[in-house]
Amino acid sequence: MNIERIVLMVAGTMVLVSLFLGLMFHPYWFFLTAFVGANLIFSSLTGFCPMVLVLRKLGLKHGSPFTKREV
Repeated sequence: MNIERIVLMVAGTMVLVSLFLGLMFHPYWFFLTAFVGANLIFSSLTGFCPMVLVLRKLGLKHGSPFTKREV
């Protein structure tokens, strides 16, 4: 799995979890949803994503998230 897929997976998971927590427990959890959305917009405009730096330090490789794998 490459960095781009992991970033998309974590962002989607954070949005779903924060929506669930906001609906079930307290509306302040919706700020986490807004934070994730703002980070996605920021990284699309600037090309900088803090999570990519962390994942790169862990040794993961870049790759296109939407290409079909060769078998």
